[in-house]
Amino acid sequence: MSKIKTAFFCQNCGTSYAKWQGQCNACKEWNTIAEEVIQKEEKKSWNPTQTESKRTVKPLKIHEIDSTEEIRMDTRDSELNRVLGGGIVPGSLILLGGEPGIGKSTLLLQISLKLPYKTLYVSGEESQKQIKMRAERINPLSDNCYILTETKTQNIFKQIEAIQPEIVIIDSIQTLHTDYIESSPGSISQIRETTAELIKFAKETNIPVILIGHITKDGTIAGPKILEHMVDTVLQFEGDRNHIYRILRSLKNRFGSTAELGIYEMLGTGLREVSNPSEILISHKEEQLSGTAIASTLEGMRPLMIEIQALVSTAVYGTPQRSTTGYNAKRLNMILAVLEKRAGFRLGAKDVFLNITGGISVDDPAIDLAVVAAILSSNEDIPVDKDFCFAGEVGLSGEIRPVNRVDQRIQEAEKLGFSAIFVSKYNKISLKKTVIKVRLVSKIEDVVEELFG
Repeated sequence: MSKIKTAFFCQNCGTSYAKWQGQCNACKEWNTIAEEVIQKEEKKSWNPTQTESKRTVKPLKIHEIDSTEEIRMDTRDSELNRVLGGGIVPGSLILLGGEPGIGKSTLLLQISLKLPYKTLYVSGEESQKQIKMRAERINPLSDNCYILTETKTQNIFKQIEAIQPEIVIIDSIQTLHTDYIESSPGSISQIRETTAELIKFAKETNIPVILIGHITKDGTIAGPKILEHMVDTVLQFEGDRNHIYRILRSLKNRFGSTAELGIYEMLGTGLREVSNPSEILISHKEEQLSGTAIASTLEGMRPLMIEIQALVSTAVYGTPQRSTTGYNAKRLNMILAVLEKRAGFRLGAKDVFLNITGGISVDDPAIDLAVVAAILSSNEDIPVDKDFCFAGEVGLSGEIRPVNRVDQRIQEAEKLGFSAIFVSKYNKISLKKTVIKVRLVSKIEDVVEELFG
């Protein structure tokens, strides 16, 4: 019998140590280092045919490499196709993370039931009857989806060899374990080894594998950080469980952009794709109220119209409160300082609350102008016309700076029926004839004069 080998791993970042210590030198977390058995058998983890000869890959000159575009597999889900960059690339490994109960399993089961490809859905968390109940609620008619409840990778590969699926879905990577590592499922060693086995399988067979990953309390994917480096694509499924809308983002994508966004609506029959998100992000009200403004923003190639809500009130306590939802709090403080210094508004002794409706978070600086309009509207108690929208970045000197792809923002605002859009006068607009009125502003004073003058 070979000698058992152990090592110490940080359960937060995955750094290995020769002996135990209280604090991890890499992530600076305390009491996260645990001992794990790392002895490994000499067997191959994925070897479906014993007679298969080892392939030798020869180096090629860069101009000799075939550069034809990879054929992608259509998921029959336009939102997922957009986030992935056009579909699933054969042989790729995709990791989907999200909060518990957000809808990760529902999304992948729904997609596996719609796929025209033979799909193996492997669950280590639910029984076949539980998955059957959910499938009947989503889409009871499917002949291409096979359900397997198994956690040992060796048994999974045996079933893959028997069924010959075209896509494999694992729910979840933290429940898998292999015989070649003597540690519990979910540990650093098991996650690293099982993921390596799946990567080897995907690359050798050209079959894509989709993994579900758990989330830690600080919002990161559980397990070692190397897990995210090993896979080809990392998707984040987010949203408030108290809201019906879910957002799918790409944090890493070797085959497409990471700026795309997919939006779903959670229903009793599963997740519905939202093709026009501007309709759900703008509230419908009959009377005009102060403190709201519409911003034109971009998520990847998709323009969105979002509603900014602001509430400015006299501070009851000594220190004024600054609270934001979906917007950077430091940027709000900067805008308030600009309004105080450059435009003369006395907001230093007032509470300011800012909210982006729909439960989404936006980092686009082009919504600064709408934030200014909403704050000033609430402060003056004068509503902004509901047919106005804004696209401009606010600088420290109070100037309205130009934003990228302004033509696309103007066209989206025109398509949704807005009568005017406020943009920087320094933007180069190539559109010649537009129904919507484009109002050019250069300073915050110009915006105040147009809205409240």
